[in-house]
Amino acid sequence: MSDWQPGASIKALRRRAQLMSLIRNFFTHQSVMEVDVPLLSKSGVTDINIDSICATLSGSLAYLQTSPEYFMKRLLASGSGDIYYLGKAFRDGEIGNKHNPEFTLLEWYRCGWDEHQLMFELADLVSQLMDRDGASDLKVTKISYEDCFHDKFGLNPHQASLSDLQDLAAATGSLSWAGETRANCLDLMFSLKVEPQLPEGLVFVYDYPACQAALAAITTTEQGYKVSRRFEGFLNGVEIANGYFELRDPVEQRRRFDLDNTARQATGKPVSNIDTKLLDAMHSGLPACAGVALGLDRLLMSDLELKSIDQVIPFSWLRC
Repeated sequence: MSDWQPGASIKALRRRAQLMSLIRNFFTHQSVMEVDVPLLSKSGVTDINIDSICATLSGSLAYLQTSPEYFMKRLLASGSGDIYYLGKAFRDGEIGNKHNPEFTLLEWYRCGWDEHQLMFELADLVSQLMDRDGASDLKVTKISYEDCFHDKFGLNPHQASLSDLQDLAAATGSLSWAGETRANCLDLMFSLKVEPQLPEGLVFVYDYPACQAALAAITTTEQGYKVSRRFEGFLNGVEIANGYFELRDPVEQRRRFDLDNTARQATGKPVSNIDTKLLDAMHSGLPACAGVALGLDRLLMSDLELKSIDQVIPFSWLRC
């Protein structure tokens, strides 16, 4: 196939269009409103693991959005009720079989729900999208982050000392990991040792470590340690979704943004402008809600049993 042609076959593009139509029908029947939010903003993401693509607008720095989350939370704080977004998002430095700097994201928020209710709805949506014969046989599994680690490493990731985690990370990766942060050590061990052994079907891993909370609320377990109310969804071994019971405290959110930027500065990454409008919206009152983002391209890859994101989008970055 010549590089002027789309990477995706016409069959794949038809299935892509069908999935987008099915998604919109699903949320229409659930009375969830579709919203269209800006792709370009004066503020970027602070997460050290995510890099924004920057642009110049009238001489000022602007950011292509890595997700619609901040704008959607401003709508939630304005009284929108349940909402979803289906459209483009952008991340720098992400090119590979599972990554493209421009990708299609489905993100939605449910007011008054917790993360477990949202997992149930996500499973229902994926079952319907993957069902072509009227009888979905999608296997759905839920397992806590703690149980994942205990089964593989025989330890509690929430209570293990940093030195123990660094030793395990060094043994899993290389000696250079002996000085890494708690979050990075856990992420390495999960991606290399836990994720490849997850069962087939749709798997929800929930109650992530507090150090990986991102924008999720944190709670204390009955055993007395803290976990983040965050989950990730894996379809046949591939991560497709990331969800939270959302943090609503603007002071804590500002603290996390500042910590992110400190970490970015320490590693030589550019510091990102903090979205003060999001913080203002949270001050005004973000409703109790759960939200999740699902990567449509990866879902389609699994649906069609394809190995490269280039095979499910019209023109990947390699063809632009």
